[in-house]
Amino acid sequence: MKKVTGIGGIFFKCKDPNAVKEWYKTNLGLNTNPYGAVFEWYQGADNTKKGFTNWSPFGESTQYFEPSAKEFMINYRVENLEALVEELANNGVTVLDPIETYDYGKFVHILDLEGNKVELWEPNDLAYEKLGEQLNGQTTK
Repeated sequence: MKKVTGIGGIFFKCKDPNAVKEWYKTNLGLNTNPYGAVFEWYQGADNTKKGFTNWSPFGESTQYFEPSAKEFMINYRVENLEALVEELANNGVTVLDPIETYDYGKFVHILDLEGNKVELWEPNDLAYEKLGEQLNGQTTK
């Protein structure tokens, strides 16, 4: 069974997420939106779109990364999340919450062996792309 298929997102804490997004937009050209920035990636000779990676600064007081005390959290793209969660639970991995389903995919959080919170995402790339189109051009000031 395929497990991780790519990086779905990189999330990190900072003092002022809007200022950080604006800095990255101005200085590094990121096309930011209210949630951060989205990178599309392509593969093959026909340059077929293969998915997205989300970059997102969070406020330094966010509790979203808990119970981890780290300043970051990585989101991994996966296939067949239900089967993977069952396998992880059978291997003694701490699964923090039930699988949540949204139009753009399914999510669950686990802890790695050092207590880092990890987000697993089985994406629905078509719905995620539509969401991105809705956010396109929306920036935070």
